[in-house]
Amino acid sequence: MRSLPFAIVLLLSLAACASTGRMSEADKLALYSSHAGAPVRDIRYSNPVGWDKVDDQHLLLTMRPSEVWLLRISGPCLDWGGASPTILISAQTGRLSAGFDRIRTAESPASCRIEEIRRVDIAAVRAAQRAAE
Repeated sequence: MRSLPFAIVLLLSLAACASTGRMSEADKLALYSSHAGAPVRDIRYSNPVGWDKVDDQHLLLTMRPSEVWLLRISGPCLDWGGASPTILISAQTGRLSAGFDRIRTAESPASCRIEEIRRVDIAAVRAAQRAAE
């Protein structure tokens, strides 16, 4: 399997997920990471339109339908509670900064530092998902 290019392995795992109707956290992380750019120090932050859990240390933050960011957080400290809770982000200056700002769920007093921010090419993600169907 090591001789297969990563893209082929990714498409095979997406195809396996499409048959079950649900992607594993590892497959979601592989998909979004493979279509994410280099880490940035900070981004302009206003009211996001949505978010999605990738795994215990990553989430997608959607600022606009075409502007999606993959955030890596400092450990599995968010209380997901099996649902999609409300998240609270500490961005105070209109900028969301890696290594400085924090995120938490409304249900938990514990927060995680945002360690890394990467822009996701969401059009490429959607194309890969369509190709896997």
